[in-house]
Amino acid sequence: MSARKKIGILGGTFDPPHVGHLKLASHFAKLLNLDTLLLIPSGEPWQKGAGITPAELRLQLTEAAGIDLARAFLYLQISTQVGIDRIEIDRAGPSYAIDTAKALRERFGSETSLIWLMGADSLVNLPTWHAWQDLMKYVNFAVASRPNYGLAAETSPFLKELLEKHRAAGCHDLENSASGLIYVDESMSVDLSSTELRNRLQSPARSSVASEQIPSHTLEIITNLGLYQ
Repeated sequence: MSARKKIGILGGTFDPPHVGHLKLASHFAKLLNLDTLLLIPSGEPWQKGAGITPAELRLQLTEAAGIDLARAFLYLQISTQVGIDRIEIDRAGPSYAIDTAKALRERFGSETSLIWLMGADSLVNLPTWHAWQDLMKYVNFAVASRPNYGLAAETSPFLKELLEKHRAAGCHDLENSASGLIYVDESMSVDLSSTELRNRLQSPARSSVASEQIPSHTLEIITNLGLYQ
């Protein structure tokens, strides 16, 4: 057993957080035996354009989703602690992953394995991230397959070179490395699109959006506050 502390990081706009996020979090929390999993809503999601729900509201929705996630961990007998971190909301300016990675590395120390959780589409789009080349100095990546984003079929020279250099042989490698590895998990396929859910909430089909798509506590706040109408 590795004594190295393992911190999972699941960032995103969370507009709104949904069951796909919780499935991804639960899968990797159990697989990687994470000590803590941090949900980090972005403050100013610079790649998302206009029309984003205010940050404090998205934080409130994420906190509600965290309640459901913690209950799921309890039910699944996953010992990972859930934390909601406002580091990007409190930091002025655009929310860059590299700034968050540096701050978390300083917070948790050089020996902790920081594991950034993402869907395969995020890995494919990594070159669009600000200062993405430096991210691997601070974190590991745990990547879940996602519908229509099969990494095996992805032929970009960038991704091929990145995986050849950094791909972990197995998930346990992340226990022995503080940063610099990419673990690709093909055992699950999860859709992480909040856009479709927002569109449904803004349509006559709003009433059909249930807790199968959005965590129950989050859905309660959306309903009570009349969000996404």
